[in-house]
Amino acid sequence: MRIVLRDDVAKLGQKGDIVDVADGYARNFLVPRGLAIKAENGVVKQAEAMRRNRSARELRDREAAETLAARFNGRTLSVPARAGEGGKLFGSITSGDIVAALQAQFGVELDRRRLALDEPLKELGSVTLPVRLHPDVVANLTVDVVAQ
Repeated sequence: MRIVLRDDVAKLGQKGDIVDVADGYARNFLVPRGLAIKAENGVVKQAEAMRRNRSARELRDREAAETLAARFNGRTLSVPARAGEGGKLFGSITSGDIVAALQAQFGVELDRRRLALDEPLKELGSVTLPVRLHPDVVANLTVDVVAQ
């Protein structure tokens, strides 16, 4: 059965795509959940409009991400923390702390999950973190942990 996806479906396609699926999969799963509609002439035209809107939105999002990446490159984010002897921190610096410092110093709101911080920072020093702003745009942010 040919259907038009009304929403992104994992391992099948994105909103507006016209795909062929098994009749039972379409009838029993996709259509009742509102994820797809049967592909007819009028619906196919709607699908083309959905794809055009999606591509325009993706282009807009990518340009915004590139602009934000340009603001990050070459700049250092300073995060103050209490530290003991040898540069060990009392506690740690998490991605949430880094995002709060980004908001305070650069005025940029960012989701903490976009930072690629495997483990919290536990020492004074400088670290370069990749920030995934868009699937195609990754900026490098230098975080400098300084003693308070």
